[in-house]
Order: sequence, then C-alpha cells, then structure tokens
Amino acid sequence: MGDSIYNLGDMLDAVGAELGEEHPALIHGDRVISWPEMTKRSNNLARELRAMGVETGDKAGFYLRNQPEYMEALVACFKARFTHVNVNYRYLDDELTYIFDNSDSAVVFFDREFREHVERVRDRLPKVKVWVEIGGDGSDTPDFAVDYETLAAKGDGKPLGIERSDDDLIFLYTGGTTGMPKGVMWSHKIWRESSRESMIKIYGSAPETMAEHIAWTHEAGKHSRQLPACPLMHGTGLFTAMGSIIAGGCIVTLQNTKTFDPEELWSTVDRRGVTAMAIVGDAFAKPMLRVLNENPGKYDLSSVATITSSGVMWSMEVKRGLIEHMPQVALMDSFGASEAVGFGMSVTTAEGTQKTARFEIGDNCKVFTEDRKEVKAGSGEPGFIARGGAVPLGYYKDAEKTKKTFWEVDGVRYAVPGDWCTVEEDGTITLLGRGSNCINSAGEKIYPEEVEEALKNHDAVRDALVVGLADEKWGQAVTAVVELNDGASVDEDTLRAFVQTQLARYKAPKRILFKDSLGRAPNGKADYKSIKSFAMDSLGVSA
Repeated sequence: MGDSIYNLGDMLDAVGAELGEEHPALIHGDRVISWPEMTKRSNNLARELRAMGVETGDKAGFYLRNQPEYMEALVACFKARFTHVNVNYRYLDDELTYIFDNSDSAVVFFDREFREHVERVRDRLPKVKVWVEIGGDGSDTPDFAVDYETLAAKGDGKPLGIERSDDDLIFLYTGGTTGMPKGVMWSHKIWRESSRESMIKIYGSAPETMAEHIAWTHEAGKHSRQLPACPLMHGTGLFTAMGSIIAGGCIVTLQNTKTFDPEELWSTVDRRGVTAMAIVGDAFAKPMLRVLNENPGKYDLSSVATITSSGVMWSMEVKRGLIEHMPQVALMDSFGASEAVGFGMSVTTAEGTQKTARFEIGDNCKVFTEDRKEVKAGSGEPGFIARGGAVPLGYYKDAEKTKKTFWEVDGVRYAVPGDWCTVEEDGTITLLGRGSNCINSAGEKIYPEEVEEALKNHDAVRDALVVGLADEKWGQAVTAVVELNDGASVDEDTLRAFVQTQLARYKAPKRILFKDSLGRAPNGKADYKSIKSFAMDSLGVSA
C-alpha cells in the first residue's frame, strides 16, 4: 500500500497505536471505552472471526441499533477485511431474509433484542457462517450463536499484521422509494477519496499520507466527539461516525435507542462535551429546538461546533432558531445520497444563511437533462444532479440498476440517483426533489419537497408530506398529509391559502388531510407509499 492512506483498517491500526487511555473512543451513557481498549477488543474480534472461518471479502450484516458495539464491530471488520452490510432493524422476516441473502452475509452481528427474528429466519440463510449475539452476560446465548463479549475479550489484542487492499469494500444498502433494497458498493479507496474531497471543501486541506493523517489525528481528530442522533444503519449516521473514528475521535451514542429523545441528546451534549452531531432534517431538528426553547440556558452547548444533516430538507426557520441558542455553531446541510456524497452543501452560521434547498454545488458535480445534456446556469431548466470523481462501483449483483444510476457522459463516470434541481445564475443549485415522487398536474411538474417546506413554515405544522393522486381534471392532484404541533389547530383552507403566499397557486395542495403521525422511519426518511395509501383511502381515490 506504500504511504497511501486508503485502507481504513491500516489507518485504524496506526491511530490505535498513537492514542492513550485518556482518549475515549466510544461513550454510551456511563460506559466509556478508551482507544486502547477498543483497539484491543476490535483486534481480538477480528482475529477470532477469521479463525472461525470468516474470510477476506466476506460480508458482515449489522442488525443493531446505535450502540458502542456497532462501531467496535465495524472497526474489527475493516481490520479483518470483511465488508459491512447495514440492516434496517425495522425489517420483518422476509425483508431480513432478502438483505442477508442478497448481500451474501457470512457473519451477522445482532442484538439479543432481535433474537426471535433471527431464530425465525436463520434456517433460510445457509450462507451465514457465524451468528454473533450482542447483549447480556453470555449465559443464555443460543446454541446457534456465539457471544460477542467472549470474542472481544479473548486474545492479546495485538494487531492482525495482515496485508490489506484499498479495494476492500463497504456496502451501504439503500431502500429507496421503489423495489427491494440495493447494496451500494464503496471501496475503501473511493470512500477515502470522497471523504478527503469533503475535508478540503470544509477545512481547505486534507492529509495525503499516513504521517499526515497521524499529525491530523493529534491536531484535531482526537478532540472530535461525534454524536450520531440518527441511526448508524443510515448513511448519514454511519459515514459521519466513520469519519470521526478514523481520525481518532470519539463516538457518543444515546441510551434511548427506540425513540429520539431530544432532552437526552442535549443532556449528553452538556455532560460529554459533544462537538459534532448528525441528524436528518426537521424530523430531528424541530424537537431539538423545541426543548431548547422550553429550557433556555439549561444546557452547556459551548462545545458544539457543527451539526450536519443529510437526506431530507432542513428548514431555514429551524436553523435560525438553533443558532440563537448556539451562535458559534455551523449548520451543514449536505446534499447527497447512498450512491454519492458531496452533491452540494449549504452552510448556515450566525453571519450568513442560504435559502432552504439551495446548495453550493460540489466539485466534480454537474446537472444533466434526461438526454444527458448539461443544464446551463440561470436557464430555469430542471435536470438531474450528477457527481463525478469518487463515486461507488455500483450496486451489488445488479448490473441493470447500476447502468441506470451510474452514467458515462463524455468519458466521465457519474452517479445520478435521480434528484431533480435547477442551476441558479450564481452557480448554486436548488433542490426540487426525487424524480420518482414528481407530480405531473395539468402538465406542470411539481416537486413534493417544495410544497412540504411551504406547509412546514406554518406555525401549526410539525411535519408534512405531499403526494400526487389520480385525478380526472388534473391528471394528478397535489395532496398533502399534515401532522400538527401538539395543541395546534388549523383548517384546510387556511393552510392552502398560506401555501399560496409562498408558491405559485398551481402548486398549492388541492386537498390537505390531517394525521396524528406521518410515521417517518428512525432515520427521518418518509414512507411515501403508506402516506399515499392513507390519502387514497381517506378520499376514496383509486390508483
């Protein structure tokens, strides 16, 4: 590998040799795991699993909520040259079977909370060599599994001393809006190059050699305390946590793993000196702001330097509210996808802001029409955002979908997940939405996200989702489903009139329905399929 720093296992070996007991690696409630302890445990885990027959290139399923073992086992996989596979812990039996089988998982880490689910599907998964259960004292580990703690504690904790490759893989399965989940293949080299490009954009420089990486660790990385408020099984949480741990930082996880508790989050920020957080838009930011507004001055927030959001839009009103409580913070609204990161970024500070959904376009990014012609700035023509440079290899075992998403234009390979945007005169991009959700109403293209943002600007609205329903007059009728704030009251006509003050009249919803909860996933993503079914049932509309 020479002096290149692309393999993440090599980087973690180097960082682990530098940091002492005074540097925490993982914090969960009262539990603190130091860097030397995590280094020893991850080395033991990696070595034991290889001894049990798990081989270089084998896939490792992570069926876990946010907890220290997620990151510790991930570090072990990088060192042992196994490929990480994220698993949505809300999946049911058939979905679990699909993802473990499709990914060819040979080892599966699962929390004892999910033991019954594993017991129901394991006979359908003959390719799994080792089931590793996390939790408990190991006294009642089922016969088909091995106890995680036993593996982590066994051995001398020394590095594996194996040669690794920058072609080693990381899988990030994405559910998308249609079809079965697809495994996006990131090599260590591509992930590292993508991360390096982001560092250069934010900090102006990034390490190129192992020596420079160690220097970076000592200067800045070891001081990072990253709290992924969103699930680690989601790309936003996983990739931000990876960046911190590889730089010698600390990952802080919340104890309440089943529901997002903003009070616990701020208490943890105060207690542990958290410097950075990862969230997914307003689904996290709104309750965070509510707690701060209700408890001004209660928490010490002086350590927080950045909050990063990706995946859904993050409204400007909420950003401004957070900055009132943390004037030092930089709010990073990152526009990316499982298939690529760095499409664009919007940074909001006390000194300056940008409009919701407007981003500075990333390096190596362009916007193309459906016939693959580049969109001109200021033309108003919508197109697909495309990212060249450090992009994934494609989808695992799906050449057809890979061809549809990864384009080649003028000899350059681009990732094109399907997000529509326009290019403004100043070169910034305005996100319109994912093409699969675009509504065609009387010949006009309407993107749900911009209507949702307009609705959420009303004081009574906590959250909103917009879908298109079949309509004889309009072709598709813009239909909104709204979740109100506790104790709030507003009628349909008032909300429609409010939207018309912000958007063209034709974009305003023809109908607005109300629902106690929109049922977003733990990562903040919307389930448009179920919302559309709810709207159809409520209005008696057929497909």
